[in-house]
Amino acid sequence: MKKKVKVGIIGCGNICDIYFKNMCGTFSNVLDVVACADIKMARAKEVAEKYKGVKAVTVKELLADPEISIVVNLTIPKAHFDVSMKAVKAGKSVHCEKPITLTRAEGKKLLAAAKKKKLLVGNAPDTFMGAGIQTCRKLIDEGAIGEPVAATAFMMCHGHESWHPDPEFYYKVGGGPMFDMGPYYLTALVTLLGPARRVTGSTRISFPKRTITSAKKRGKIIKVEVPTHVAGVIDFAGGAIGTIITSFDVHAHTMPCIEIYGSKGSLQVPDPNGFGGPVRIKKEKDKEWKEVPVTCRYAENGRGIGPADMARVLRSGGKVRASGELAYHVLDIMHAIHDASKKGCHVDVESTCSRPEPVPKGGIKF
Repeated sequence: MKKKVKVGIIGCGNICDIYFKNMCGTFSNVLDVVACADIKMARAKEVAEKYKGVKAVTVKELLADPEISIVVNLTIPKAHFDVSMKAVKAGKSVHCEKPITLTRAEGKKLLAAAKKKKLLVGNAPDTFMGAGIQTCRKLIDEGAIGEPVAATAFMMCHGHESWHPDPEFYYKVGGGPMFDMGPYYLTALVTLLGPARRVTGSTRISFPKRTITSAKKRGKIIKVEVPTHVAGVIDFAGGAIGTIITSFDVHAHTMPCIEIYGSKGSLQVPDPNGFGGPVRIKKEKDKEWKEVPVTCRYAENGRGIGPADMARVLRSGGKVRASGELAYHVLDIMHAIHDASKKGCHVDVESTCSRPEPVPKGGIKF
């Protein structure tokens, strides 16, 4: 049997528990989580106590451990570049939460450093590897809706200050609805339709100050620094035109998460923040939408499949599906939409990427 790939996790905040659960459980046949670290040692120790075999250490100790091959970076966005670069400099491949970095310059520098040292860079989201979006990809690739003509994507809510214990970073540089939730939607669209070539967009800050109503910091005022309503139009290299709205300024709506419109029908794509369905299709002669059973594995919350896929590549070769190149292209699109709003024009997307390889029907062979 091949040896498991040893993993260290940096960042033990709100999102970490599902990663630990899956990486120590579902994907434990390929991953061996041996250490965790956090800027607050007490938080790292609390998490380590829940998962057998995981030791709470400092960031420096984790990066110095010669047995750790993959660092999973679950820190807040403004720390992504610093932590990921430290991991690469320490000779570790790294899988980071989204976005890959705050700026394009940081993203380029990280990818170049990893390439020079022949290390892998992966990035969230890995939800596109789930059964829902993979089923949609299979339908599109098989021509079920004909040639893709257009797409719409909507992520609209009224922000995270009502439930998140530490919501301030959502309204600072690196946050906002596009940089927080846009990666899920854009990664799904690139997976289904291929890379983008140019965009335009409009943005605004609707509420310059937000009041936290979650228990921990109830009553604290947040000064908003980033656009909280972002509308973009994307021209995909393959010809389809996409419309995307991400917003923290909407109380309620009835718009779908993602729909793809083809020459022979339309496809409803499930929430890209999840792994499962439902998937619905309406062909040109159908009177009603029909639900399509998902045809792939990983319908449950499978966060951590990205690092597991990276471990597969380290052990057996191949390409990382949730790759740094894909994440950088998504980052480039997000910045381009914001840039277009500031400049009042179309902005060409300089980067590109390949569509990630589809997930086999029976699942990934680790």
